[in-house]
Amino acid sequence: MTQRSPFDVVGPAVDPAEGPSTRQLRVAEEVRHVLADLFTRTEFRDPELYGVSVTVTEVRVSPDFRHATVFVTRLGRDDVHVVLPALKRVSSFLRRGLSRKLRLRTVPELHFQPDVSLDHAMEVEHLLHTPEVQRDLKSDSTSDPED
Repeated sequence: MTQRSPFDVVGPAVDPAEGPSTRQLRVAEEVRHVLADLFTRTEFRDPELYGVSVTVTEVRVSPDFRHATVFVTRLGRDDVHVVLPALKRVSSFLRRGLSRKLRLRTVPELHFQPDVSLDHAMEVEHLLHTPEVQRDLKSDSTSDPED
């Protein structure tokens, strides 16, 4: 198999394992800012979203910019799964808001996912404070010859 040139007209010869491009990261951050603004300033007609405070923690955009995965959470609450169907119902309204604020050729289709990174961080923090880990950390620091 021949190696593609980085200037190939078919598309960039980028290994997907390298991560998102700079443009993907910029567009994702702009989408996050606009969505966060829409969530704070907009009253939705959907009764499940009435009075609900949703925080957009991260947005990941696909390489073709047609899909965006939006990670959402409700601060202080763990019932974000309840509002995911309602967010899916208002996604067309949110896309229209994105199209008014962003200058993109195509506005990405929004897919909502719960953000569990805070839960994971709290779990790791809890594990670090267990007696077994504390014992191992203390034994490593006493056997360090550099101290």
